[in-house]
Amino acid sequence: MRQSALLVSKTLSEVAKILKPGIDTLSIDILIGEIIRDNHAVPSFLNYRGYPFNSCISVNDVVVHGFPNGNELKEGDIVSIDIGVIKEKFHGDHAYTFAIGFPGDEIIQLIKITKESLYKGIEKAVVGNRVGDISYVIHDYTEKKHGYGVVRELVGHGLGKQLHEDPQIPNYGRRGTGHKLMEGMVLAIEPMINLGKKEVYTEEDRWTVRTVDHKPSVHFEHNVSIQKGKADILSDYSIIEAAEKSNANLFSNY
Repeated sequence: MRQSALLVSKTLSEVAKILKPGIDTLSIDILIGEIIRDNHAVPSFLNYRGYPFNSCISVNDVVVHGFPNGNELKEGDIVSIDIGVIKEKFHGDHAYTFAIGFPGDEIIQLIKITKESLYKGIEKAVVGNRVGDISYVIHDYTEKKHGYGVVRELVGHGLGKQLHEDPQIPNYGRRGTGHKLMEGMVLAIEPMINLGKKEVYTEEDRWTVRTVDHKPSVHFEHNVSIQKGKADILSDYSIIEAAEKSNANLFSNY
């Protein structure tokens, strides 16, 4: 599973190198498919419940499941890229939100807080805790402390030979509740946090999820193995962040 997760990280890092104003999201999706197949893996998302693309590319007010298309990214856009792969029968699945140029202080703060909330959730992903302990800290940090909207309809999940396994990992909840975390479980922890209201709606394509007030949403996701004392993060943001920082078209100073 670590190999699968690291292939997703590698793919995201390659995408980070080429993001810029003027690039369309469909060409990004095609590149993602090529990278995955060149590494002897299969895109998890393609044809999953009828989903027609290699990846989900969600721009600005699209929370998740954005369809790649011919629309070009522009200065000030934020784009969440979510990728899944199957390698040696096991899935990797995580996401990263990029800023194309400078989107403004308010949105940069949202990116920063959402990313921090992911790591706060991971700190609770240890043997003996419960799902609610992860959910609570993400909710407390993003919504209660900073006033953002935590999406209720979409959640993290277990990961393994299936893309979505039990338990579900909401980004809101109460401490000490939910499924007990056992050693060796692998979770996809993924805060989806809105600048404005928490409510979302799904477009007629039955996939694209947008914020009701059309304010931006940010999505980060890691793959984590439950261990005693400290979670083992199977995915690797460091290579994505290095590529992000080396690309002058991306804002990464947050």
